Amino acid sequence: MPGMSGLDLQTRLAAQGLRVPIIFITAFPDDRIRSRALAQGAVCVLDKPFEREALLRCIDMALKNSAGEDR
Repeated sequence: MPGMSGLDLQTRLAAQGLRVPIIFITAFPDDRIRSRALAQGAVCVLDKPFEREALLRCIDMALKNSAGEDR
């Protein structure tokens, strides 16, 4: 994303009161960034390459989390 990182987008969405399930996918794993993303509400942070099952688990968690917010 030109001019904005995924963490920047996550912060901006939260500041606007938008709760969107976010799954980060990165080719450049960094523990500080992972911790920050998860602390700010990310569902998962996947490092490339990742297993199909890992992505499916994250999607399942995202769907369950967003369904719980609708109640």
